[in-house]
Amino acid sequence: MTAQPSPSRPPRLRSLLPRRADLAAMRRAPGRDLLAGVTVAVVALPLALGFGISSGLGAQAGIVTAIIAGFLAALFGGSNLQVSGPTGAMTVVLVPIVAAHGPGGVLTVGLMAGLILLGLAWARGGRYMRYVPAPVIEGFTLGIAAVIALQQIPFVLGLPQPEGHSVLVGAWHLVRDFAADPDWTPLGIALGTAAVMLLGARWKPTVPFSLLAVAAATALVHLTPLKAPAIGALPAGLPAPSLAFLDPAALGPLLGAAVAVAALAALESLLSATVADGMRVDEHHDPDRELFGQGIANLVTPVFGGVPATAAIARTAVNVRSGAVSRLAAMVHAVVLAVVVLAFAPLVGLVPLAALGGVLLATAVRMVEVGSVRVMMRSTRGDAAVLVLTAVATLALDLVMAVLLGMAVTAALALRSVARNARLDRVELTDGLPGGHDAEERALLDEHIVAYRLDGPLFFAAAHRFLLELTEVADVSAVVLRMSHLSAVDATGAMVLGDAVRRLERRGITVLLSGVRLDHERALRSQGAIEELYAGGLVLETTPAAIAHAHALLRERGTLPA
Repeated sequence: MTAQPSPSRPPRLRSLLPRRADLAAMRRAPGRDLLAGVTVAVVALPLALGFGISSGLGAQAGIVTAIIAGFLAALFGGSNLQVSGPTGAMTVVLVPIVAAHGPGGVLTVGLMAGLILLGLAWARGGRYMRYVPAPVIEGFTLGIAAVIALQQIPFVLGLPQPEGHSVLVGAWHLVRDFAADPDWTPLGIALGTAAVMLLGARWKPTVPFSLLAVAAATALVHLTPLKAPAIGALPAGLPAPSLAFLDPAALGPLLGAAVAVAALAALESLLSATVADGMRVDEHHDPDRELFGQGIANLVTPVFGGVPATAAIARTAVNVRSGAVSRLAAMVHAVVLAVVVLAFAPLVGLVPLAALGGVLLATAVRMVEVGSVRVMMRSTRGDAAVLVLTAVATLALDLVMAVLLGMAVTAALALRSVARNARLDRVELTDGLPGGHDAEERALLDEHIVAYRLDGPLFFAAAHRFLLELTEVADVSAVVLRMSHLSAVDATGAMVLGDAVRRLERRGITVLLSGVRLDHERALRSQGAIEELYAGGLVLETTPAAIAHAHALLRERGTLPA
């Protein structure tokens, strides 16, 4: 049977445009959004400056990107909490484009990437980004963090940018030159700024230590005999729009770079939106609208001299923790940055480059979730190999090739796992259903207990559908997950299962497991939520034992009569 489209589905373009519900959400708590927007702007200012300079287009390009892309992506995007702007991952892609094609090439690539993102949104391509496996994302993030840190070596050591070298070779040459004639002032400023940010975040996460550290470094350089290179003069206000950079002859040679930038923008934005959803139980982003918003932002930003943009996980997390409830907060963040450019451009130009290098060093360190990396490395040998391979490929090759290589290896390992675990189980057919559990499960549902049997492999390609189906269960007090028919599980499947358990427990639903196979236990126990089920005695050998335990728990709570 062929599924027919719902007659109530809105037209394609209307489904991508802002809605009345967005305006209603912005009216809900404007005071909280205003405060969150100002907080994010304070955090975003040094990052925008640093990423603009690291990209090769200068500090002004970073600020312009944060203002224009931040506002447009918030207005048209598919997440209420997302904050967009220049990011470290995008900078890694842009540096070689600047070296090969100059600033005009970067602006052209951003324009083309915006068109590609709009095409992906129109084709409803957002749903396919969820299939990127967790080890690939972790390895990708680890590699990006290493590249960002290496890119700051010139600022940290107070030396000019090297030309014609990979980031690893360039960093080695800079360290060798520094050792021959060291100047310790930039190094001290950079390490001091990074230390203040990292230690301050552990002490009081709500305080914008990045801005405080940059202000202190600026005062130190300009009020003492210590000297270090600064950003330089910035124009007050946004540049006039222009398409003078556009060279039709360069569109063909730059198409591959535009595809890479669009893929990175889509991947990082949808990953950030997923992280934002996880921080708020009641939030669910629209992936196609998010691609549309990022497409609009990247289409307009180059016209004003900005670099390609994407959603920023760090700034989005600050936005959520600051109490934002709607997209108004991200729009306020953009407006505040515009006011800073108009009113304080001369002061911003005094900021030492070494201080911005320290900010980005700290950002690179904070990008790496040590706990997540440790979980992936302990999960299975295949997941650990994919993580390491993707990280090394990101550092040695480029981001898109690293993701493609990681996904190819993951797919090969997944297929091997499915082939090894494939089997035929003979079951009796009773009451029209395999296994004869129809009447039994109806009786359990009457007692506020529902049982699910997981069949086949639980790995990255099927994990998200499983999460959506499982978390939609309603009007029950306990869920028993029958795991004996699970043929394979990888790190992504275990992570999604742990996420589902957490979401159910937040709703007051007790989760029990039965029949967990020994060869799956390692991957499952690597997730904290599943480990808590083991510690709480909620993992039983058989389904009858799990049901009996659920009965006992519900009687203790008074849900079932004693």
